[in-house]
Amino acid sequence: MAQGLMISVSGIRGVFGTSLTPENVLKYATYFGIYCQMKQSEKLPKDLSTENRKIQVVIGRDSRLTGRTLCYAVRSALISVGCNVIDLGVVATPTLLFSTKELHADGGICITASHNPAQWNALKLCSDRGMFLFPEEVQQFHQIMENKIVYADWDKQGQVITNYDMIQSHIDKILSIPYVNNEKIYKKKFKVVIDSVNGAGGLISPYLLKKLGCEVININEQPTGIFAHNPEPLGKNLQQLQEAVLSNKADIGFATDPDVDRLSIISNKGEAIGEELSLVLAAKYVLSRKQGDIVTNCSTTMAIEDIADFYRRSVYRTKVGEINVGKKMLEMNAAVGGEGNGGIICPEVNYTRDACAGMAIILGLLAEEDLSISQIVDQIPKYFITKDKVELQNVDFNKVVQQLQEFYFNQTIDKTDGLKIIDDNYWIHIRKSGTEPIIRIYVESDSQDKSNSLCLEAKTRLILSMQKKLK
Repeated sequence: MAQGLMISVSGIRGVFGTSLTPENVLKYATYFGIYCQMKQSEKLPKDLSTENRKIQVVIGRDSRLTGRTLCYAVRSALISVGCNVIDLGVVATPTLLFSTKELHADGGICITASHNPAQWNALKLCSDRGMFLFPEEVQQFHQIMENKIVYADWDKQGQVITNYDMIQSHIDKILSIPYVNNEKIYKKKFKVVIDSVNGAGGLISPYLLKKLGCEVININEQPTGIFAHNPEPLGKNLQQLQEAVLSNKADIGFATDPDVDRLSIISNKGEAIGEELSLVLAAKYVLSRKQGDIVTNCSTTMAIEDIADFYRRSVYRTKVGEINVGKKMLEMNAAVGGEGNGGIICPEVNYTRDACAGMAIILGLLAEEDLSISQIVDQIPKYFITKDKVELQNVDFNKVVQQLQEFYFNQTIDKTDGLKIIDDNYWIHIRKSGTEPIIRIYVESDSQDKSNSLCLEAKTRLILSMQKKLK
């Protein structure tokens, strides 16, 4: 199946040179500059205009080899409609989002395909809040693209400036999280192995960890864009990190994806504990230190409810997608949130997934509990997740969901995001991916055999439903 351009709240994403080209990147970035101008003009009194104030857009990229090419296209697009560009260079996505807010810019563009393979790239669009565009803003942006482009006059072109100081500002912000006891972490002198998968993480993660007094062992730290392994930080991709933790007798191992918004953990025993537990461990520490509830998505482990129940707090679930969780956190003034893919959101830093903030929080937990990470994990109720996927064919996914419901008429149905089937001791979540042309199937239960069986059954039923809709 040809890889088409994926357009969703997760950005404009595709395979470089086929679905995602400098030409269509130029178009989207140009319209984003116009969108930022329109949003700014809406905020000004009617007797003022944006003519005397240049719109500022922050841009940055992960280390992918195609990032430089797309960066030039984005720069040209924005200055052609009169926007000034603040180029951060190669940075973590959470650094760019934080910087957009910190620098009081009007918007931002992250050039990254996050966890996707190296041939992919994307534009992720950011508002002046330092968060990705809300779903309704994405819709508004695409409506603007129906209009004709009006370029700035020859004497009103934008300018490009570089700013390479924001990584340090981001680190300083993380070190100021009020409930994380930096002094206690520093005294522990944790030995940490960090796998940055040759992404942007090598430019921030080791420096943060050293500021926290850690002995840091780096692997794949150079931001070459030639990823040492599949960049999604799943346990099956982290064998090198597991071996490094064991051989160095480290206290913990951290793995990030190329743009540093996902965090996976390797225990002191060299075991991948599963990216699902990153948020669970963070929530365990945060709720022990501050009041507030948890926000997460529909695909996150049931263990998050166990943590919330222990601290007598509530869990609010949203559609999958960082912005859906972040937006709900803003509304609820939540203490912590994130997603079961390793995404941890610490509102004291920003309402966005941030692997580096997650590292500080996890080390805070380690220092406070005075136990090894494997001992802490053993205290958490055990569930078993099975994940699978089906290639998205030329079908109406909503109609497929309607067909699927017939198989699950005895169970509780949640249609917040695709189809989630909920029973007493398991759940099945079937949803269309916003980052790849696939339908995802996630199952969690109290045994691995049960999860495997339920997942196979759900996959079979999904394929049958799709075949009926293709006829």
